[in-house]
Amino acid sequence: MAGGNAIRGSRVGAGPTGENERGDSAPRQLVSFFCAHRHEVHLAFALDAVLPDTWDCPRCGLPAGRESSAPPEVPHAEPYKTHLAYVKERRSEEDGAAILEEALARLRARRGGRP
Repeated sequence: MAGGNAIRGSRVGAGPTGENERGDSAPRQLVSFFCAHRHEVHLAFALDAVLPDTWDCPRCGLPAGRESSAPPEVPHAEPYKTHLAYVKERRSEEDGAAILEEALARLRARRGGRP
């Protein structure tokens, strides 16, 4: 039976890990982002990094900007459209009637003139 004092997940001879072995981290700057629900997100970026204009809020998912007084607008979600709604955007009522009449004429011809 194994002893109860072994450190699990570590290999023999493993030393402590930390800044000395990994090297120094890059100088950082703390940047705040604000969403339309007034949530504030604090993120650390490297000093030489290009800062994004917006960031997704981790609490609500809305876009967050760097200006607390003017956060980005809430994006407008388009309602779900059916196939028929898309067809009606592309075709007029007259076009639809003509296409229907054409299809009915082909159907009648296939049936041998029966209605």
